[in-house]
Amino acid sequence: MSTAREAKKAELKKRLIDAAEAEIIEHGLAGLKARAVTARAGCALGSLYTVVEDLDMLVIEVNSRTLTELGATLTEAVTQAGDTPQHALQALALRYADFAIAHQPLWLSLFEHRLPEGQDIPEWHKQEHAVLVEVIAPHLAKLRPDMTHEALILRTRTTFAAVHGVVYLALQGRFVGVPMDALKSEIAGLVETLTAGAAQMTKD
Repeated sequence: MSTAREAKKAELKKRLIDAAEAEIIEHGLAGLKARAVTARAGCALGSLYTVVEDLDMLVIEVNSRTLTELGATLTEAVTQAGDTPQHALQALALRYADFAIAHQPLWLSLFEHRLPEGQDIPEWHKQEHAVLVEVIAPHLAKLRPDMTHEALILRTRTTFAAVHGVVYLALQGRFVGVPMDALKSEIAGLVETLTAGAAQMTKD
């Protein structure tokens, strides 16, 4: 009986995550409404709160799924890249841009979702975000073997933030953002500059 009840709850949770994901894709994070999610999932409004605490926690479940997909596609990019750290970092940056363009509403949700004041992001979800730097660090380490672990992680975060910022501003159509038709070439140029500088510092 307990197993059947747990299976039913898991199936309902998946339907709700699927529905929330579809709603975010169609209406954006700002347009996400609990009633629309449960209507799409084919369940009562109250059913939502039997599987998650609230709508914010459901968004975290959607974001978790997006991070898993993003992590997989970045890992795939590395396996298809050349055998140098420069090739790997170029592949990661360009694949990141591709993912953001193809999944813009879900990608934006990763960075724009905010919990109410006083409510903390679950630790397991914080750890999931580590994939965004874990795929970069090993390749950056090959360029900067002189760095301490702490310095390397900080530089990895800076490198990610640089690429992310270019992608974000372009997709938002900001005045200072690069045009979409130049986005990937500018990202490639940025990574080329960053990796060339890192390699030169190691030589010096």
